[in-house]
Amino acid sequence: MTTEIRHIVFDIGKVLIHYDPNIPYSRVIPDEAERAWFFANVCTHEWNIEQDRGRTWEEAEALLIAEHPEREEQIRAFRKYWHDMVPHAYDDSVAIMEKLIAEGRDVTMLTNFASDTYREAEARFYFLTKPRGVTVSGDIGLIKPDVAIYRTHAESFGLDPASTIFIDDTLVNVEGAKAAGWKAVRFTGAEQLRSDLAAYGIKV
Repeated sequence: MTTEIRHIVFDIGKVLIHYDPNIPYSRVIPDEAERAWFFANVCTHEWNIEQDRGRTWEEAEALLIAEHPEREEQIRAFRKYWHDMVPHAYDDSVAIMEKLIAEGRDVTMLTNFASDTYREAEARFYFLTKPRGVTVSGDIGLIKPDVAIYRTHAESFGLDPASTIFIDDTLVNVEGAKAAGWKAVRFTGAEQLRSDLAAYGIKV
């Protein structure tokens, strides 16, 4: 007999809100090949994830500007135009989350997000205040898929790992949740999410 799911945990970026650095950078660096090089060699994913771990933008920018002084303006554009990278919510996913909350289910969020940009997102997207709470990686110095962040979230919110399901768009983060003893599904769209939740006895 499968364990009843009593806790539902949502990731945020690319699950509830859209995220794409190419949106502002198509203006900052119009040439597609140069822009691809910039993201592969300057403002890389690995560089950005350290802000999600808690590094300040000032430190992050200084580090890259020291290495690429000729690209200072382009480097600073990452934080300056961050708001353009998150242009809209995924309304269908948000509707699922809000319905789960309205039904009285226990919903929280767990996200890799810099502390300051998360507060910006929360001010813009009202629904981020609706779940019982959130663990923001930048606030605690841990990032997914480190098992420690899932354990910290479970302890903070009193979740039973075996009764918890996590929804994330990134496979390694899904696997991290499973390693922490949670159930987890990879988000690819609202319809698939409904199907995945139904398989665990949660109909929305």
